Formats: sequence, C-alpha cells, structure tokens
Amino acid sequence: MTDAVLIFNPTAGRGRASQSHIESARKVLAQAGIETTLRPTSARGDATKLAREAVAENRDMIIVCGGDGTINEVVNGMAGSRVPLAVLPAGTANILAKELGLPWNVSKAAALIARGKHRRIALGMVSSAASSESTAASDEPPRYFFSVGGAGPDGVVVYALDAGLKKKAGILAYWYEGARQLFQYPFPRFRVNSHGREIDATLVVVGRTKHYGGPFRITTEADLFEDSFEVLAVTTRSPAKFLSYLPALWLGYLRRMEGIHTWKATELHCLPPADGVAYAQVDGEALGRLGVKFTIVPDALTIIVPESL
Repeated sequence: MTDAVLIFNPTAGRGRASQSHIESARKVLAQAGIETTLRPTSARGDATKLAREAVAENRDMIIVCGGDGTINEVVNGMAGSRVPLAVLPAGTANILAKELGLPWNVSKAAALIARGKHRRIALGMVSSAASSESTAASDEPPRYFFSVGGAGPDGVVVYALDAGLKKKAGILAYWYEGARQLFQYPFPRFRVNSHGREIDATLVVVGRTKHYGGPFRITTEADLFEDSFEVLAVTTRSPAKFLSYLPALWLGYLRRMEGIHTWKATELHCLPPADGVAYAQVDGEALGRLGVKFTIVPDALTIIVPESL
C-alpha cells in the first residue's frame, strides 16, 4: 500500500479541484493501492507548509491538485527531497500537466499516475540580487520553479493582476491585463548577463518547459528532463512590434522574428533597468522588482510521469 498526501486548492480552476472531483480521483488511486490523506489549502503558503510536513513524515508520495501557483508552493516545500510528486490538473493554466501530457479529467489523470514511473528532474531557482557581482543577497529566500520564469511585461502583468478577476475570469484575466499593460507599460530595457553573453532586453522568458501559458509554447527547445533553461529575450521597446509577434507566436515561428534572441543556459542575471522599473515572475506568481538571478538546480525533484515519457 502506498501512503500518499493529496494537497489540493478547493478554488482552483473555478471548481475543477472540488470535493467531488477529488473523491473521484481518490477512488481510482485506491483501486491501484494508493491511499490518500486529504490536505486542503485555504491561504497563500499553505501548500508549501503541507508539503514540508509530508516530507518530514516520510510519506511515499505527494499528490497536488491545483493550478501552477499551488504546484509551485508544493515544489518549494519538497525541493531536494526524494519524495515523488504527482500532479492532478486544475487551475487557470496547468503548465506541468500539459508538458507531461496529462488529461484534464482528474480521474483519468489519476489512472495515469497510478501506472506512472519516477523521473528525477532539475528545478529553476530565482534569487534577488542587486548587481551582476552579487549572489543572492536579499531578505527574501530563493524560490524554486518548475516551469517558467520571466522579467519585463509578463512580470508586470502578474504583479498587477487583480486576484478577484483571475478567480472569476481565469485565463481571460491575463489577456485583459496584458492588453491594458500594452498601452501603458514603458518597456524599459534591462541588462541580461548569461555565460558571458550580454544583451539589453525588454522581456526575458526563462523556460524549463516548452509551454508558457494558455495555448502558447514560447521556449520550444526547453526540455524538462535536461539540466538547463531555454532563454528567449526580446529587445524592442515598441508596443506595435510586440503586437506583431502574436501571429508568429500562434503559428510557431516567433523565434525567427527580428528582435528575438534564444539560447540555452544554466544561469542568468537580470539587472535593474537604468530608467524605470521592471518586475519578475515564476510559474505565474509575482516576485517583485529586478534584479534577479535565475539558476538551474540539478537533481532537485522526483516527479511521476506517464509510462510513455
């Protein structure tokens, strides 16, 4: 018998992590010999605390049902441990579930988990740093992420997003805030240092996964099972130019557009802009102002994946 803790956000995905969905998944898991103890979250930070408790109790498995924010919290509670993590999709945009090819139906996803295999992966880590010479010195502890980090327009969208609107409108709330910021954000340039490369960018996407959010795949050469990021940087300050990138993004040729730069990295540093303010985010959660340092942490987490991966 496998002793698992199931951490879930009851409000994720406007009800996709509801009690009835959870109970359906539990029945599927129980039939496969996986007994689950339910641990609902009620406030920010709960999932991290519950994951740490499960690791300390030496549970056989941690299962999380929620969106990217809930998964990020759980990852931050178990990074570096050997306890495996499984995901049941819910939330506004569950990037990890998409990357693993999990079905959106939680019962079907539970069946795949029951037959799944363990894979050890690297995590991204982000820390605050004021200059390229500093190494993470800030009152804020480093934060792990499993999917994507960013600095620039996406950071300010996440920072400014109204939580109530997100709860009501889901992914459409990000579209609304993105459109609003397009016409008022000044697109300040900030220096990016990475393995001897220097570039002045207005947007940086740091991908552990190919998927970014919604239907979009931005860092298409990223590989969850490699110990590296794919980085995509944009240099333009023109809102019109950013708009022109949307068709290329939809049709899959964004990386061939003028002003787009991509490379593989294990670390990079985004300095504060000389004029204005730029914000950062990881896994759709706001971090605050630049500068920040992104670093790969190898052998950081065990995840349960479908047998085909």
